[in-house]
Amino acid sequence: MKELRGRIAGVKSTRKITSAMKMVAASKLRRAQNQAEAARPYADTMRRMMSELAAASQGMDPSTLPPLLAGTGRDNVHLLIVLTSDRGLAGGFNANIIRAARQQIEDLLAQGRTVRLLPVGRKGAEIFRRYYPDMVVDSLHNKAGTQQDAYALAQDLAKRVADLVEGGEIDACTLMRNRFVNAMTQTPQALGLVPLPVAENDNAGEKRTDGAVYEFEPDEGHLLAQLLPRNLLVQFYAAVLESAAGEQGARMTAMDNASRNASKAIERLSLRYNRTRQANITNELIEIISGAEAV
Repeated sequence: MKELRGRIAGVKSTRKITSAMKMVAASKLRRAQNQAEAARPYADTMRRMMSELAAASQGMDPSTLPPLLAGTGRDNVHLLIVLTSDRGLAGGFNANIIRAARQQIEDLLAQGRTVRLLPVGRKGAEIFRRYYPDMVVDSLHNKAGTQQDAYALAQDLAKRVADLVEGGEIDACTLMRNRFVNAMTQTPQALGLVPLPVAENDNAGEKRTDGAVYEFEPDEGHLLAQLLPRNLLVQFYAAVLESAAGEQGARMTAMDNASRNASKAIERLSLRYNRTRQANITNELIEIISGAEAV
């Protein structure tokens, strides 16, 4: 009975912690969700416009195009950036994106490509340094607690990718992130950044032939030099905000499930405790009655 009382007290203490974490995550989720939803339309429109530019540049000599638009002309070295969190206790949030990233890595290796990894977030860095130590070129912490932190992280990522592409160290770059759907659903998604994916028909999944025609003023080179790095920054910024919202939603859901499981465990332990207590009382009564009859 003493052991059962200790276990019940321990589970109750755990339930208090998980309930508090659930409330904290719920309070952070609303702000993170609003930030992610506000950034999404701009990022999607920017990406669609740049995809139209990529479609318009098809057939041109890749060597005459900016590397951030058309790549380096090769397809050998792929950089994979994986967005995870620094903290755990978020259900399958990190496990799902890491599983999708590992599948992407295996597919690229099967095609004979060289893979470089840049994990963002301590959880992802630990896994990739364990399984692919030779592929990890660097790792970053994901402390996107505010919009300023998210923007600073996005700036760092955009500069790193631009420098690697311009220097010819990588030929392609893909971002793996969790797209926020709702508090219970975060969908792993691979986002091609370099070279820019060609715009596709939303209905048939075919390459668009009726894309917009762009006129550049003052000139194409000057505008692309401004737009391409900005596009990287915008895509990273939106992805970091999406990941932050998904992390809080996953943590809130996980802590809610943990609190429910703790309540069920307390009920089972309390029932077992009461039955044990009742059995002990019954045995004592039987001993007393037996002793009285013997006298």
